[in-house]
Amino acid sequence: MRILICLLFASLLAHAASAQAPYIDPREDHSHLGAAEDILFWRVEEKVAGFRNQELLYPVRTVRRGTQTLALPYALQDLGSIAFEYQGQQLTIDDYFRDYNTAGLLVIKDGVIRYERYGLGNTEQTRWLSWSVTKSITSMLVGAAIKDGYIDSVDEAICDYLPRLQGSAYEGVSIRHILQMTSGVAWDENYSDPAADINTVYWHTLSLYRHLKQKQRLAPPGERFNYSTAETHLVGNLLRAAIGNNLSTYLSNKIWQPFGMEHDAHWQLVSPGGGEYGGSSLGATLRDYGRIGLFALRGGALPDGERILPADWMTLSTEGSSANERYGYQWWLGGEGVYRAMGIFGQTISIDPGRQVVIAQQSAREQASTEHDWAVQAAAFEALAKAVSR
Repeated sequence: MRILICLLFASLLAHAASAQAPYIDPREDHSHLGAAEDILFWRVEEKVAGFRNQELLYPVRTVRRGTQTLALPYALQDLGSIAFEYQGQQLTIDDYFRDYNTAGLLVIKDGVIRYERYGLGNTEQTRWLSWSVTKSITSMLVGAAIKDGYIDSVDEAICDYLPRLQGSAYEGVSIRHILQMTSGVAWDENYSDPAADINTVYWHTLSLYRHLKQKQRLAPPGERFNYSTAETHLVGNLLRAAIGNNLSTYLSNKIWQPFGMEHDAHWQLVSPGGGEYGGSSLGATLRDYGRIGLFALRGGALPDGERILPADWMTLSTEGSSANERYGYQWWLGGEGVYRAMGIFGQTISIDPGRQVVIAQQSAREQASTEHDWAVQAAAFEALAKAVSR
C-alpha cells in the first residue's frame, strides 16, 4: 500500500510538473536580453526577458496609476483540468497553458476573479508588453477625445490632423477608415518576412510619414481590409494633434487613474523624447489587462457611472465593416458578441458581454501569429467562459 501511495504521489507530481509552462528566473533576465531591433525574431528566453523588461530596451513614458484601486474579489475555481477539443484533439487548460508558453492567464466573471495563473517566472507584479492590444486601447482614447470635444467625428479626414500626409495616398481617408484598417493604402504586415514593411520601417514619426507617402493606393477607402500597424501609429499621431498632449498622460487621466488600475504602466516611445505609438507599446500587469477588459465591458463608464466614452462608442467599435465583418475600430470580433484586443505572440483581452466574462492573457509563443495558435486559443477561451458561467 505504501508503495502504491508513493507511486500515485509521484505520478501526481509528474503531472503537475508537466502542466507548468517553463520557468525563466527573472533575476537572470539581463543575460537573456536580445537586440531590440530583432524583437520579432527573438528566441523564447529573449522574448520573456524583453517583454517583461521593456524599459531596459526602449524609451518609455509612465502611465500613472491613481490613489484608488478597483478591487477584484476572488472566488477561485480549479480550471486546469477543463477539457476542450480542437480538430479532433483533446486538450486541457493545463496543456494549453504549458504548450503555448503562457506567462499569465486571468478569468473574470461578473467582476470576480475565477482563475489566475502565472508562468515563465511572472507574478501579479510583472509588467508585460501588450503588443497590438494597445491598438484597442488607443481606439478607446479616440472615443474619449470625441466625448471631450477634441475630435468631431470619425468621419473627419486624417489629413486635417496630419497635414504632412497631404498629397499622399491618404488623401480622402477618414479616421473611421484607419480605425477599421480600410484605408486602401498598400502595407505588408508579414512578421516572418524581413523585407516586409513591418520589419523595415523606421517608426520615428517623420520617417514613418516619408515611408507612407511612397505607398500606393490599392483600393478606394472603405472597400478593402488590410491590417496595418502603421495606421494605428497614425491614430496615435492624430490623437496627440487633437488633444494637444501625450497619450500616456491622456490615458492616465481618462482611464488608468479614474478606473482604478493597480500598477503604473509603461508606454513605449518611438524615440527618446518622442511620441507614443499605438501598435506595440503598452506594458502592463495581467490584472490591469483584466481591468481594461472590465472598462470595455462597462461601455467605457467608471465604477461610479461617469461616462468616459460616448454611450454608443463600444457598440460602434465592435461592429464589423463592409470590408471585414470580423474587425471593428481596432478590435477583433468573434461570434456571439465576443470581441478581443489581440497582439502577436498571444497577448489578448477577450470580452464576452453575454456571459459578463473577461479573459486576459500574456504569453511568449514561438510564432508571432498563426491561424492554428489563435484557433486553439479561441477554443480554450470558450471552454473557460463556459466553465465559469455554469
